Amino acid sequence: MLAVTDLHGGYGTTRVLHGVTFHAGEVEVVAILGRNGTGKTTLMKALMGLLPSASGSIVFDGVEVSALPTHRRAKRGIGYVPQGRGIFAGATLEENLRYGLLLAGRSMHDDIPPRIFESFPWMGERLKQAAGTLSGGEQQMLAIARVLVASPKLLLLDEPTEGLAPTVVEQLRDVLIEVRASGKHAMLLVEQNLRFALTLASRGYVMEKGRIVAEGDPSHLEREEIVARHLSI
Repeated sequence: MLAVTDLHGGYGTTRVLHGVTFHAGEVEVVAILGRNGTGKTTLMKALMGLLPSASGSIVFDGVEVSALPTHRRAKRGIGYVPQGRGIFAGATLEENLRYGLLLAGRSMHDDIPPRIFESFPWMGERLKQAAGTLSGGEQQMLAIARVLVASPKLLLLDEPTEGLAPTVVEQLRDVLIEVRASGKHAMLLVEQNLRFALTLASRGYVMEKGRIVAEGDPSHLEREEIVARHLSI
């Protein structure tokens, strides 16, 4: 599904990623873990084409996409939920969802897939509400639903629990467990919340200073020496 090999990149002449290599299988959930400032968000932006790669390879669904612009990666089936949600606050909830249709190369006038309202039943009753008036947790759910409208093969989630109350984090976990159980999407999950990430992921990688420094299944990544060396604050 996704194979990243020796990826280098950053912001202008400032290199942040230094030879990042990892993979994610079809419908697999993979976590990218690490402290603040380790390059996780830069990696997500590079995968989505929001930052150019200096060198290296990004192969998605059997196709090299490193040189493709963002909109073409989206149309190939990569969906991105950015850190900070990135919703259109002045637009309605419905309009935000319909922007997801555009990502799939469809018309904003097409029907929103019914499964969205099965996963997020409260949205069907509040379609005309301005997105900026939603709570932080509701905005995060909307950001995820907007991407799911496009039926992506791969869902990139950048710090989805950031700033959320514990009860909302639990609700978000349940939603993503449902997405995982659908068997329709792979997920790459960038998180600092170790417990949340490893509840969802079958495997994970740890980043430090723009490099992958550890990898393994949840039982390995929860080992005291891994947490102490690379993940604790």
